[in-house]
Amino acid sequence: MTTCFDLLDLNAPIIQAPMAGVQNHRLAVAVCEAGGLGSLPAAMWSPADLHSELQALQQATQRPYNVNFFCHTPPTPDAQAQAAWRETLAPYYQAMGLAPNTASNGVARVPFNHDAADVLEAFRPAVVSFHFGLPAADLLARVKGWGSLVLSSATTVPEALWLQAHGADAIIAQGLEAGGHRGMFLTEDLSTQVGTLALLPQIVQAVRLPVIAAGGIATPSGVAAAKALGAAAVQIGTAYLCSHEATTSALHRAALQSSAAQHTALTNLFTGRPARGIVNRAMRELGAIHPQAPAFPLATADMAPLRAAAEARGSSDFTPLWAGQNASNCRSLPAGDITSEFLQAWRAA
Repeated sequence: MTTCFDLLDLNAPIIQAPMAGVQNHRLAVAVCEAGGLGSLPAAMWSPADLHSELQALQQATQRPYNVNFFCHTPPTPDAQAQAAWRETLAPYYQAMGLAPNTASNGVARVPFNHDAADVLEAFRPAVVSFHFGLPAADLLARVKGWGSLVLSSATTVPEALWLQAHGADAIIAQGLEAGGHRGMFLTEDLSTQVGTLALLPQIVQAVRLPVIAAGGIATPSGVAAAKALGAAAVQIGTAYLCSHEATTSALHRAALQSSAAQHTALTNLFTGRPARGIVNRAMRELGAIHPQAPAFPLATADMAPLRAAAEARGSSDFTPLWAGQNASNCRSLPAGDITSEFLQAWRAA
């Protein structure tokens, strides 16, 4: 069956998951040059940063690529809730020798807006993807108007149907195994979240659009399994975290290549929204999901000083170690070599 991915002239529909904080254009370029679809994670970049990364990418490859944005609604800060959260973290601040009011503004996670669209329009990427739903209708019309394919993540069948009804061209079925932030946007109920092998065929059956499998796919056999269950493409992230081109920190790489990577959990401690990462001290002692964590992305500000202080001592106790449940293929190799294995697996399946 012909899908929108055939129009991209990929060697096979293998998509590198956009991973904010652990990559720049170099990883995307390597995947593109190998024949997959490389992705840029733009949610934490200013318009100037976005322009710089897009320019560098287009100078390095002529292949199609994806640019990813968040679509969350920024919360109204709640002083009382923030104070309660700071009180919860106070013992750690004291143990680290940090003043109680050293919270950082952190790196802003800004939803897709017209400033970003102004930058993006000059480059007109082949694909633009979104997390946490879709942007407002006028913004989405701009993206579709210059010809980009629009992808977005669904973690449930109702979310997939909503995306189909509101203008997505393809749907990313994000299983519970996936590393990083859950793309959930119609509910905050974590009990609705299911694994990729259960979610993928349900969404394939429910919608008319091509469906991309994501979550726990880190081996060639995983690619073949997703294709057998009806996926029109696969999106892979964790397998690239230790690649030569990723900017993953030494502490994060060490955790990924240790036995600690066998235990991941969803946590809201680091940003205020459920995201999967390797369990560390903060998650063990505070509980992975904490009721007092401020709404996304406000939780980041008070955790940032603890993270910086611990990392300066060589510790990842307060670092978000994003990773999926299957880190078995997280190897230190060129990203092009990793991509080639997945391309071959898709074609052979």
